[in-house]
Amino acid sequence: MDTTLDDTDRRIIAALEADGRLSGRALAERVTISRANAYARLERLVADGVITGFTATVDPLKVGLNTSAYVTLSVRQNSWRDLREQLRQIPEVRHMALMGGEFDVMLLVRAADNDALRRVVLEQLQAIPGVLATRTFLIFEDAAG
Repeated sequence: MDTTLDDTDRRIIAALEADGRLSGRALAERVTISRANAYARLERLVADGVITGFTATVDPLKVGLNTSAYVTLSVRQNSWRDLREQLRQIPEVRHMALMGGEFDVMLLVRAADNDALRRVVLEQLQAIPGVLATRTFLIFEDAAG
């Protein structure tokens, strides 16, 4: 569905990206619209798939995920659909993207430590049929954008 967004919709989205816990009343006040309008627009944005969910942002270090890396994959042609489903089964894979360029897939992997990261890359990722090569880039520090 092609959804046309106006300035108010964009302000609602920006407000929720900044603070996904805003109540309907607080959202209406922040965007300077009525509560009924805020609720109706929010409901439409969710129904149209513009807003796909609400989530918490968690500090990985505080939940024991002390090692993070970007892992790139080179994969066999036409293997993305099956590969994507297999990657979703690996809890340490926190984000995945199909790319164009030097490699085919980029993953954000968060693990308890370097040994756990090594197991994910060498024992799980490289064992998936269709994965031809991997490269691992350790993250020394995360910085919010």
